[in-house]
Amino acid sequence: MISYGLGVEDLADTRFALSPLHETVCSLRVLRDPGLSALHLPWRRSVLDALGGRGGEEPGRDGPQGEEPRGAGPGGGPLDTGLLMSLVGDRRSLPDFLTPRPTGFAPSFEEELAVVRRTPPALVRRDLAAAHAPGPLPGALRDATAADDAPVVALRDALCALLRQYWHIAVEPVWTGMRLLLEADMTYRARQLAVGGARLLFADMHPNLRWHNGVLYIEKMIGRHHVAASGRGLLLVPSAFAHKPAPPVSAEEPPLLVYPSRGVATLWTPAPGADAPALVALLGAPRARLLDLLGEPLPTIEIARRFRVTPSAVSQHLRVLHATGLVTRARDGRQVLYRRSPLGDRLLGRAAGQPRGEVAE
Repeated sequence: MISYGLGVEDLADTRFALSPLHETVCSLRVLRDPGLSALHLPWRRSVLDALGGRGGEEPGRDGPQGEEPRGAGPGGGPLDTGLLMSLVGDRRSLPDFLTPRPTGFAPSFEEELAVVRRTPPALVRRDLAAAHAPGPLPGALRDATAADDAPVVALRDALCALLRQYWHIAVEPVWTGMRLLLEADMTYRARQLAVGGARLLFADMHPNLRWHNGVLYIEKMIGRHHVAASGRGLLLVPSAFAHKPAPPVSAEEPPLLVYPSRGVATLWTPAPGADAPALVALLGAPRARLLDLLGEPLPTIEIARRFRVTPSAVSQHLRVLHATGLVTRARDGRQVLYRRSPLGDRLLGRAAGQPRGEVAE
């Protein structure tokens, strides 16, 4: 169990951040172990197709007869999936230095990768060893055991180049939708904190989290240590690929918690379609799809995430639908929730509250 002692000042300094590098590194677990999250299987299949070239072979540490499996990187160059998969420990742990603390609310992938490139060789050695403890390092990472710093620096730089290739193939194409998902989660969590304090904030974040008397307990962890925040606050990073809360392995790091985001089940589902061509002809395809979706109250940011467009684009259509009486809106804390009105239900040929896909007689 890992625990964080959080005082009043630390709770006041509880913040959120996005991290494209965290998502990229955490996704390696799903790529290596498809049983970890069935929700991500559509994404995994598309990435394996993009890596291509080996007849659908599963990525792993070693290919047939010791050959390292390779896929196509940007521009047709090889991507060393053997080295990539070697970053994931047998207990699904990952090296801390590859997921640095975000320096702002939403740093770019390149900004975060630049931080990794500055990691001292001693930390590279420590974190790679910790990710694979108590076992030895896999052969692909053997340079991390060198007494001389030069091979460690070369390995660190090679990992950075490899992660950039992998980001372009696997995560960057879907990052816009993922970011909308993560921002919607942060909006929800911020409201929980405002309404019910830390107890409500952590209540439904994950079963492994428990808040009691100023201490956040993170259960079922490999590490066993307590960290006193001591005025450093707590940084919360929602993740689509995290399957459980993940603080840094090292007790020396400031309090940070990567946690599973809400709504991941909807991430890879196709955007909803309108019910009938006539409705599309009347409203236009975007507004017809939007009206079809709003059988439940949803905020603008969540609607934008599901349609994989910007919130401003959604707002324009919502204003028109609201002005014509097809949707209603109500304020819930700091956000406005939109829902299809009875008039909208009748136009859609559906009874109020009837599930999508069932048409009223």
